[in-house]
Amino acid sequence: MISEWIVAVLLVLGAMFMFIASLGIVRLKDFYMRMHASTKAPSLGIFLMVIGIIVFFFDFRATFEGLVIILFVFLTTPIGSHMISRVAHSMGVEKDKNTVIDELDEETKPVQKKFPEVVEKIQGRKKDG
Repeated sequence: MISEWIVAVLLVLGAMFMFIASLGIVRLKDFYMRMHASTKAPSLGIFLMVIGIIVFFFDFRATFEGLVIILFVFLTTPIGSHMISRVAHSMGVEKDKNTVIDELDEETKPVQKKFPEVVEKIQGRKKDG
């Protein structure tokens, strides 16, 4: 009986974190903020939901598969989002006007100089749409 309540709380909390992440994707202003919202909160939501599944089934197979899922999500999500945002930054995707610190600015200038046609195409697409 108590394990069912624990499972329910974990599943609801996981769903709430995923819902908050979806709101962040819709409401935040630029690509980088949206990237942050689309990776951090869903990772915690998936973690809570998988822990809920492990508690519900509570056998070796469910525990093993759940831990593998959690490990996979926590290893791939930060790396993937980091690489996507680095490429977006090197291609010149605009930041919000209120962005104060950009530690990669000097580092990505050579990439923008090497591929100016790609940067112009992206910036032209932003002005048109």
